[in-house]
Amino acid sequence: MAALSAERSLFSYPKYWAECYGPSPFLPTSREEMDALGWDSCDIIIVTGDAYVDHPSFGMAVIGRVLEAQGFRVGIISQPDWSSKDAFMSLGKPNLFYGVTAGNMDSMINRYTAEKRLRHDDAYTAGNIGGKRPDRAVIVYSQRCKEAYKDVPVVIGGIEASLRRIAHFDYWSEKVRRSVIFDAKADILIYGNAERPLVEVAHGIAAGKTMDEMHDIRGTAVIRKEPLPGWRGSDSTAIDKIGKIDPIPNPYGADDVGCSKSEFKQAGIELGVEAKPITIQPPRLKPWEKVYVKLPAYEQVSVNKPLYAHASRILHQETNPGCARALFQRHGDRSVWVNPPAFPLETQEMDDVFGLPYQRVPHPSYGDEKIPAYDMIKTSVNIMRGCFGGCSFCSITEHEGRIIQSRSEQSIIDEIEQIRDKVPGFTGVISDLGGPTANMYKLRCKSKKAESTCRRLSCVFPDICKHMDTDQTPTVNLYRKAREVEGVKKVLIASGVRYDLAIEDPNYVKELVTHHVGGYLKIAPEHTENGPLSKMMKPGMGTYDRFKELFEKYSKEAGKKQYLIPYFISAHPGTTDLDMVNMALWLKRYDFKLDQVQNFYPSPMANATTIYHTEMNSLKNIKNNTEVVSVPKGARQRRLHKAILRYHDPAGWPMIREALKKMGKANLIGNGPNCLVPAESRGEQRKSGQSKGGRPALSRHTGFGQFNKANTKPKVGGNKSRGGKSANFSKSRKKASS
Repeated sequence: MAALSAERSLFSYPKYWAECYGPSPFLPTSREEMDALGWDSCDIIIVTGDAYVDHPSFGMAVIGRVLEAQGFRVGIISQPDWSSKDAFMSLGKPNLFYGVTAGNMDSMINRYTAEKRLRHDDAYTAGNIGGKRPDRAVIVYSQRCKEAYKDVPVVIGGIEASLRRIAHFDYWSEKVRRSVIFDAKADILIYGNAERPLVEVAHGIAAGKTMDEMHDIRGTAVIRKEPLPGWRGSDSTAIDKIGKIDPIPNPYGADDVGCSKSEFKQAGIELGVEAKPITIQPPRLKPWEKVYVKLPAYEQVSVNKPLYAHASRILHQETNPGCARALFQRHGDRSVWVNPPAFPLETQEMDDVFGLPYQRVPHPSYGDEKIPAYDMIKTSVNIMRGCFGGCSFCSITEHEGRIIQSRSEQSIIDEIEQIRDKVPGFTGVISDLGGPTANMYKLRCKSKKAESTCRRLSCVFPDICKHMDTDQTPTVNLYRKAREVEGVKKVLIASGVRYDLAIEDPNYVKELVTHHVGGYLKIAPEHTENGPLSKMMKPGMGTYDRFKELFEKYSKEAGKKQYLIPYFISAHPGTTDLDMVNMALWLKRYDFKLDQVQNFYPSPMANATTIYHTEMNSLKNIKNNTEVVSVPKGARQRRLHKAILRYHDPAGWPMIREALKKMGKANLIGNGPNCLVPAESRGEQRKSGQSKGGRPALSRHTGFGQFNKANTKPKVGGNKSRGGKSANFSKSRKKASS
């Protein structure tokens, strides 16, 4: 068995008895729908903060259909009224458990901007109406489920629960909160892609197992008083103390196993030859098997920033399913036990998940109301999961992992044909073939041993690992086959291209630029200066320049006028005011004018969030002399960085001028070609919309990195989760799990 393979496949379990009902047209959301299906009850009820869309880009649909395929009757309670328990009882009492998720996005990122302002829209709600889900939805929903039926187990999951599985810094309250499983009062937490652990939990409960009997399931976290029996502890409660792994004890004791000659005689057994003791060697465990790491307690990390950074670094190193150890963290008189991650899905399992009978449209109860997230992805296809990029501001690897899980070509082509035949108003354009990144399809580590034991935070930073496969021929072949599907006029690539990988295979760049760019291609250098780039774990601008050369070369050969859309983040940890000025000068030199800008958004568990909170470089071992990192904090400095990035906007000029003078860079104020902002002119205050308090009135933006290139002015939609980017339950193009 391969080191990264599960003991049994996802769909190998004996079906639950309710399989006789068959698949539902839509998973029922009301008693009337249950009656029409002939159901007296639901086995499992999924509570979600999103509108119910029966599409493989929406978590509740993926999980619901996977559980349905196991033979369970699954109901959906979508965006319930959380003011009382009544809405949570609308489908009756579930026979097995409630499954609770905030939705495809973290509820706090969904509801608040990076400046903590309340949003009034919600792309995952019919009519784009905000306020249909509570703050910290996982906690609120779980508590209401317990109020409804206190004896029914509650299983929490999705991006919100996944990124809060241990004590974590909470940007919105500016403090360290304990693991969400405690506040939610849930019975078990599933992190990452949920299919494998959730199916095991569901069949376990159906078979009559208690929750205590399921505390060792991979990809789950539970509350315990003590570590699991039979596991060896590795103490890492202090900085620079990773813990000694004790030798594996002989379970049969110190003496050899066997009977002596006298014992045989006493038993009345005559021996013809001398009996020799038999030595039984226990199976040799790998150093990380049946080992847990004891993290600093919640009470410590909540007040001690170096210990918080230390615990965060350990968590990020224990994410490889092949070698990860369990984590154990005290919270008062109880502890959270985090099992090693679940094994990734094999290609056939991925195909089976995406081949389930999705209707590919919103539930009929929404009528003609538009759900923006669905409109954005209804003609897109997810071809893979996971990301080995390891960008520090991104939560994909903390959630989906670094192992790329790819679907087969045939599965993807079948979905394209389904889109052609089933999606209302299909015009022949596939809006995306992608996932967390566009060009990691079927890329894997070339060394199986390295893949199953590596603890690197990134396979491509600071340089591309020598073991990493960079041959993007499988992606090129997929693009070509997709273009040949009857009825398909155009296949676009909307997922971000990892350009440092792309330049390793110019044939991929040529194929992409020649056939799959709709005039503009988005890529994400994120910054131009080495200081912040090193804390982002992103390549330098030399890599961008090489990609730009290839892009322009192949665009010219194809006879097309096409443009790159670079995305940038302002106020990222490690960024100084001077770094922002240098980036703005770079933008001005190339005549880029950013239309909308996103300040760094500290999402739970991201490496960059740890740096933001601790102001320490947690990308390296935490020591007494650990590098202190410059972190833009406070509303004024964050507004300044955002204004500098939008150097062309007159509303920010007064603030920029003041900052340049303090930095000794007054020479950048003026009307010359090398100046960043013009000198102050008469009447500027009135024209720029100066506020009464003398502070420039900067407009609120939800996007990031958008720009206007001179005379082209492309408008590109922003991403609310940027700076807290994640896959499942975070971005609609990423396949979700409960």
